[in-house]
Amino acid sequence: MTPRPSSSGPDPEKKASKKGAAKKAAKAAGKTAAKKSTPGKTSAAKATTGKKAVGKKAVAKKTVTAKVVAARTAAREAADSPGVEAEVAVSPAPAADDRERLRAGTHHDPHAVLGAHRVPGGVAFRAFRPYALAVTVLSGELRVELHHDGDGFFSGLVPLSEVPVHRLLVAYEGTVQEVEDPYRFLPTLGDLDLHLVGEGRHEQLWRALGAHPTTRDGVAGTRFAVWAPNARGVRVAGGFNFWDGTGHPMRSLGSTGVWELFLPGVGASELYKFEITRPDGSRTFRADPMARRTEVPPATSSVVHASAYTWGDGEWLARRGDAPAHEAPMSVYEVHLPSWRPGLTYRQLAEQLPAYVADLGFTHVELMPVAEHPFGGSWGYQVTGFYAPTARLGDPDDFRYLVDRLHRAGIGVLMDWVPAHFPRDDWALAEFDGRPLYEHSDPLRAAHPDWGTLEFDLGRREVRNFLVANAVYWCEEFHIDGLRVDAVASMLYLDYSREPGRWTPNEHGGRENLDAVAFLQEMNATLYRRVPGVVTVAEESTAWDGVTRATHHEGPSGFGGLGFGLKWNMGWMHDSLGYMSREPVHRTYHHGEMTFSMVYAYSENYVLPISHDEVVHGKKSLVSKMPGDWWQQRANERAYLGFMWAHPGKQLLFMGQEFAQGAEWSEAHGPDWWLLDPGYGASADHRGVRDLVRDLNTVYRSTPALWERDTHPGGFAWVVGDAAGDNVLAFLRLDADGTPLLAVSNFAPVVRADYRLGVPDDVPAWHEVLNTDAARYGGGDVGNPDPVKPEPQGWHGHPASIRLTLPPLATVWLRPA
Repeated sequence: MTPRPSSSGPDPEKKASKKGAAKKAAKAAGKTAAKKSTPGKTSAAKATTGKKAVGKKAVAKKTVTAKVVAARTAAREAADSPGVEAEVAVSPAPAADDRERLRAGTHHDPHAVLGAHRVPGGVAFRAFRPYALAVTVLSGELRVELHHDGDGFFSGLVPLSEVPVHRLLVAYEGTVQEVEDPYRFLPTLGDLDLHLVGEGRHEQLWRALGAHPTTRDGVAGTRFAVWAPNARGVRVAGGFNFWDGTGHPMRSLGSTGVWELFLPGVGASELYKFEITRPDGSRTFRADPMARRTEVPPATSSVVHASAYTWGDGEWLARRGDAPAHEAPMSVYEVHLPSWRPGLTYRQLAEQLPAYVADLGFTHVELMPVAEHPFGGSWGYQVTGFYAPTARLGDPDDFRYLVDRLHRAGIGVLMDWVPAHFPRDDWALAEFDGRPLYEHSDPLRAAHPDWGTLEFDLGRREVRNFLVANAVYWCEEFHIDGLRVDAVASMLYLDYSREPGRWTPNEHGGRENLDAVAFLQEMNATLYRRVPGVVTVAEESTAWDGVTRATHHEGPSGFGGLGFGLKWNMGWMHDSLGYMSREPVHRTYHHGEMTFSMVYAYSENYVLPISHDEVVHGKKSLVSKMPGDWWQQRANERAYLGFMWAHPGKQLLFMGQEFAQGAEWSEAHGPDWWLLDPGYGASADHRGVRDLVRDLNTVYRSTPALWERDTHPGGFAWVVGDAAGDNVLAFLRLDADGTPLLAVSNFAPVVRADYRLGVPDDVPAWHEVLNTDAARYGGGDVGNPDPVKPEPQGWHGHPASIRLTLPPLATVWLRPA
């Protein structure tokens, strides 16, 4: 605290008299100093380099010393004036304890010591400038050289009645710098921010913590704030102080665990880290958990960032909430940005990706994690910079530009988000302030058994706040339309991938992670409340009840819903790929793998995912999973995609699979685009599959029956689901008005002529709108070119029937003519 005169001191008249005398003393000091100073000497004090600078510095020092003498003389004269009660001056030098803690980096309140403070006898100026030769206080015409107390500490007592606005003139070997004093500024975080941080309810946490270029009292600089409740002290280090944070200790703001410092003169693009003194006295340099920009890996520093981007997607944002995601068309193209077109930046991708995705008719892209990560081979799933887009492809505004261009092309942007775990890198989150902080304090709870990472302590309110605000951050700051939440199952179960004895039941004796449930509910509720039109998608591989149920609706298990908008249907993916990978002769005995999904299709709001996970690590690409020769493999993939796009649920397809890439995906080189080169002999085969994907999306988006009632049983009706011996599946999709689409898949390598299927009797004729065996897709062009009229013969429980020619290994769609 700043020392103040006792309340039992001089009476008001004496105070006023003393104040006037002090002002006269200060004025006299300034005049005396001005008389002894010349313009030449003033400019000499600002010299910066070389021998010439050293010489000028010596002249400046002489001038400053003269001013100190003048100030002291004026003070004595003021003290001898009649009617003035002189204060007993105190030594301005920092106390030994303060000096030791500042040098050791363990001082909680450096602002109470450093800077300018009203004390008995005047104003004490104190500076901690390691390696400085001299420090001079500048305030208007006042120039006072501080006494060097040793170890980089400088102090002086000036007979002033008020603390003035001041700057510092700091002389180093060979240079003199005029700088602002960071310890003259009040805290930059208000009571409301600190209250919300302490409560774990700051929904825009990134605006309070991190590094923010700003202006304080007319001075430009950067406000630094970090949560480190276990730290004995925190300092800021960066390129601006030669990575020595000794002279820039931060102050602790009460019980919140937040440390803060405003550094004048530090602006955007500066590198920085926090130097944290751990509870055991050791020190560690840490990247900022809230950094909004980072260095390009493998470099690990945080970068001060201020966005200057102007968005142009207002029309997109205004209409994206017109219909909930589960009642709208959604066809998703999953992209790993660094390898989609290797070497392209965000801005270069913005010139190619939107046009490509729009041409193929996808409604959305899903970007594999773009948050900063140290190891490229993790594909972004081991995050160290939760608030920073990876610097590998550009800065944050470059990423904004990519999102903006996708929106202006009519394409929504989903982003993979990873709140389940984080890597153990010793410059990032692990034991951030010397003790478990973001991770659970129980080592068994903290260690993720599958990936060698650490799990977040979701029972700690500040950690939940860090993640909930992060979800909001991506959607509000980068206009992301939805988050696909990775590894939800690993969060929900205490025994996930853990052997007996390696986990502890919850308070009710169960295996459910109650902290994770509460966190996911809070995240979803907050995001849907704050961001109109957003959607969250869970990658959840178990039968957890109510993943896409509202959080306030309790289910049979006693839990409220998790509140997601959609859930990946991992069961459908495993079953259907298992069926398709078998030789057709064996598919008869596994027919149920293609129909079982309809048993639970309406238990959640589903996405049908053929993601990156299914085309790596020996699982083969989609076309290579298929049996038979090259023609049959492509026919199988085309038939499967036709079945997938007609099945209830949204679709997701990983890049490269849209043109039947034969090789597994590798982040090192990305999709094999050369397969589409006209100079390649088999390019027509790959172009044919891509043309099919384009047509699937085109018909899908224009046919409400395929998406409007995805989550309603009235939107689906089997025609035949038990024709196992024929390898045939047929069903109707219906829109809200009852208008149907008939989808028929023949997963046998034979043509089935005059195949009778039951249909409603209120459709006068059916027209084939898509046939995966069409010649332009690389098929045999077997199909039904003319409208097909129903016959009054009932079949498959329907009052009428039609006879179709079913092409081999193909799916056909028919609509009312």
